[in-house]
Amino acid sequence: MGPDRSRSGDGDGGDRAQRMVASQLEARGITDARILDAFRHVPRHRFVPDADPAEAYGDHPLPIGWGQTISQPYVVAVALGALELTPDSRILEIGAGSGYQTALLAELVAHVWSLECVPELARRARGVLQALGYDNVDLRVGDGGQGWPIEGVAPFDAIIGSAAPSEIPAPLLDQLGDGGRLVMPVGDVFQELVLIRRQGARLERRSLLPVRFVPMR
Repeated sequence: MGPDRSRSGDGDGGDRAQRMVASQLEARGITDARILDAFRHVPRHRFVPDADPAEAYGDHPLPIGWGQTISQPYVVAVALGALELTPDSRILEIGAGSGYQTALLAELVAHVWSLECVPELARRARGVLQALGYDNVDLRVGDGGQGWPIEGVAPFDAIIGSAAPSEIPAPLLDQLGDGGRLVMPVGDVFQELVLIRRQGARLERRSLLPVRFVPMR
């Protein structure tokens, strides 16, 4: 699970990651040791090649091209915490984008299934993930609203979305296993990060915090 530690988060990037974790995550109440460790190890600057290295670790989203962004670290940490991931969790990511969140997930679980609708972004993200040694990711180009339709893969223990639909697509809810958690931004003008938990046929919904994401295509 995850790459050789010597291949990620080292050098000046490692120092910046340490400071990012301390000032943006721990200072705001993120306490999950596994999540904090993942943020320390994944070299965020590798996923935003057009940004200044210092800017790559800033407390804000950044553009990654094709109208998409890499999310604010704190928001990603909140979403990951709400998923309650264990090493054997089956996770589906909707919107790989730069691949940064994908790498964080790959540090936390044995295997990640990820979809990205922009072919150019998917190709770049796949290249960075492979260069860093993440071999536990299956990243494909596809319509995130349809989930992972390949037979035999669903249901998932957790689903995380990185783009905001006006309402959560039904196929994603259908692919969420019993006891599973789904976290994604929802809304048009006003958005909120939503947690959905499946309890049998019942879906429990809770708002986590107000957010601003790009709309789901």
